Amino acid sequence: MNDRFIEFNNREKIKRENNNLIKEKSYTFALLTIDLYKFLIKKGEFVLSKQILRSGTSIGANIEEAQASQSRKDFLSKISIASKEARETLYWLRLLEESNLIENYPKENELFTEINSIINILTKITKTTFKTLK
Repeated sequence: MNDRFIEFNNREKIKRENNNLIKEKSYTFALLTIDLYKFLIKKGEFVLSKQILRSGTSIGANIEEAQASQSRKDFLSKISIASKEARETLYWLRLLEESNLIENYPKENELFTEINSIINILTKITKTTFKTLK
């Protein structure tokens, strides 16, 4: 077999595995975000809770849209939006942490671990896809 063909197949396999992984991770993270939202509402926090809910659940929605993209360019656009939403979510989480609004939230560490993992995966997918467009 041609080495270039094997390399291409391996890249496509990694990309498919990462896409499935990112779909699962973003869905699980959306559920965590909903749980956090409920926690914040019980504490009487209504503004930042809505911000984190919107950005945290938007990540997975954009990843799902990317799965139905019509071209690599369209895919890259949707994944890039998901990446931006993930970074915005990290911003809101940091703000909630620094303002002590989630100090008693039992899944605080899990939220930070997962959002950083999601950002790393989306960055890799974005860079890999961008290289294939050249």
